[in-house]
Amino acid sequence: MKVLISDKVDTGCVGILEEGGEISVDVNTDLTPDQLLEVIGDYDGLIVRSATKVTRDVLDRATRLRAIGRAGAGVDNIDSQAATRRGVVVMNTPGGNSISTAEHAVSMMMALARNIPQASHSVKGGKWDKSAFTGVEMTGKTLGVFGIGQVGREVARRAAALGMRVLAYDPPFTPEVAQSYGAQLVSAEEIWPEADFLTFHLPLTDQTRHRLSTAELAQCKDGVRVINCARGGIVDEQALLEGLASGKVGGVAIDVFEQEPPPADSPLVAHERVICTPHLAASTTEAQVNVALQVAHQVREVLVDGVIRNAVNVPSIASDLYEKLRPWFELGECLGRVQGQLSGGDVERITVEYRGEVAGHTTSPLTSAVLKGIMESFAAEGSVNFVNAPVLAQERGIGIDELRSAEPEDYTSLISVILQHGERRRVVSGSLFGKRDPRIVRFDDVDLDAAPEGHMLFYRNDDVPGIIGRIGTLLGSHGVNIAQLSLGRDAQGASAFTVLNVDSRISDELLQQILDDEHVTWARRVAL
Repeated sequence: MKVLISDKVDTGCVGILEEGGEISVDVNTDLTPDQLLEVIGDYDGLIVRSATKVTRDVLDRATRLRAIGRAGAGVDNIDSQAATRRGVVVMNTPGGNSISTAEHAVSMMMALARNIPQASHSVKGGKWDKSAFTGVEMTGKTLGVFGIGQVGREVARRAAALGMRVLAYDPPFTPEVAQSYGAQLVSAEEIWPEADFLTFHLPLTDQTRHRLSTAELAQCKDGVRVINCARGGIVDEQALLEGLASGKVGGVAIDVFEQEPPPADSPLVAHERVICTPHLAASTTEAQVNVALQVAHQVREVLVDGVIRNAVNVPSIASDLYEKLRPWFELGECLGRVQGQLSGGDVERITVEYRGEVAGHTTSPLTSAVLKGIMESFAAEGSVNFVNAPVLAQERGIGIDELRSAEPEDYTSLISVILQHGERRRVVSGSLFGKRDPRIVRFDDVDLDAAPEGHMLFYRNDDVPGIIGRIGTLLGSHGVNIAQLSLGRDAQGASAFTVLNVDSRISDELLQQILDDEHVTWARRVAL
């Protein structure tokens, strides 16, 4: 396998990726966009920072690509939607530079409060004008923190230690979590009129773009100071300029811009009450080493072990948990492949139900495994993986449900895959015998004990004597040997159901002869 490193990262990346000999690495940090298009088709993995733009055109050329690692938190330079459609895992390193970014934000806030850059520039220019740079204390002031993820919480912790009152806005978190970082969780509407300082630590999305704009500034105190070390576009730069002109905004400290680098004649950069740095928040020696080594480990784990961590477009799972759940992944994919091949493509809704101990784990990755198995029956060979299977199902208009119950049903753990098409509903359930031995244990309402492996024949017949013998004779006449047999029935004399594992493929002709038996009501073959 080959990995391309197209942006400057710590050299330790190469050693991590090439350990074991499965991966070779090319480092080329001078590629133009056109050159990247020319070479990307040769690579299984790609590591970038913010310079390389991984566009839809790049992903369309990346026929071998399986993983993109971003050495940093933001992934706005990567078309994650196109990557998902192509089945490419997109990962970032959200915790690797959180301390550096938080320290930078607090440093910017201090510099803003005390006019340090302006005063330094004045002294270096030969002046000694103390009264021009009178600042404000931070102790006792109110800081509004938008976003208390890994960076925001570190900012809140440091601000609280400085004696600031910290108000935080981040709906996914509970008041108890915010309080543990020295912050009080409140609504955005409560922060605007209270805050002396505002700092933003949010991802850039359609919902967060211009989170601070004219309407929000109108609700703020006169002279509010604004810090943005997250993503350009979260604050409205034009609104900031208007606020600086009116006095509503007392000062701005900004590390990121809507256009990077900003124009040379940018009025925001030139403003005397604006301090700015060139996207430096994560630029410490420690942070750059941390994120580089972390992303190298993550890309290697995907390519070599199939373990996904810190993905932004697919559920992630820790390596130790992955090893514990690996047999369940394999079972889920097998159940999906069985259902996909039995359905013949007629699927309107897929329900994956987890019961017992397995329901206590994060089940989204297991559902992706089931969907991969199902969708492989409908899509071109090799085009489906854990990343794009849910997308491919949704594109076909298939509804997807996931149900969990801690209450066991006959087995300590049970996965049931239910396919619906119109009024027809088919259930295939599986469990593990021991810790690693997968079994199909139920088909609709019939209990079974069948190994999901190799070539299989599923058939339903009237419960009359002689059917197993006749089917066995037919198989023998075509040179197909029976390896295992599992059967069950609804009730004596009603309907019987059989699963056969056989040693070779069942031909179209043989399948038709089985279906021609007057007592066989349904038959399908499956290859795993």
